[in-house]
Amino acid sequence: MSDTISCIVGLGNPGPKYEQTRHNAGFWFLDEIARRHGVPLRSEHKFAGEVGRLESAGRRCWLLKPTTFMNRSGRAVGALSRFYRIPPESLLVVHDELDLPPGAVRLKRGGGHGGHNGLRDIMATLGSRDFLRLRIGIGHPGHKDQVVDYVLSPPRKEEEVLIRQAIDRAADRLALLLEGKLEVVMNDLHSTR
Repeated sequence: MSDTISCIVGLGNPGPKYEQTRHNAGFWFLDEIARRHGVPLRSEHKFAGEVGRLESAGRRCWLLKPTTFMNRSGRAVGALSRFYRIPPESLLVVHDELDLPPGAVRLKRGGGHGGHNGLRDIMATLGSRDFLRLRIGIGHPGHKDQVVDYVLSPPRKEEEVLIRQAIDRAADRLALLLEGKLEVVMNDLHSTR
């Protein structure tokens, strides 16, 4: 199984209504990577998303922000991965994670979707769950009936600070990620917070 990442997908919902919501933590990460590396993200109709090409640490990697809604993220991921022949193992999907507190960020390969509609749709489209996930903690509202309103609301100011700090810590390790040094990244990220 390859540890080389050929595409980083940030999950979120398009449009100003959702821009500042917890569910868009994946978009926030991708925007930060694009900003740091001066990568323009351009709308690509055939990929149902905004796409950019990152060159860092001697590696090339696609950046993708699906412009479908979260529950149709697989459409964009499937289109780009088929076109560029990127296997699921070479994808890194970045998403908000209810089961981690704000400020925590974790890297893992495979697993279930945990009720996350973006992950569920990507798995269904790819027919695989073997992609990497960068899970950005947003905390849990306390009851499952409150989850939808919670993820579609902006975080409290102090939570946003913690989420942005977690995104920065993960973004600082991009070169290691692209070099396939996943164990090093996991140890770094999992030992903080």
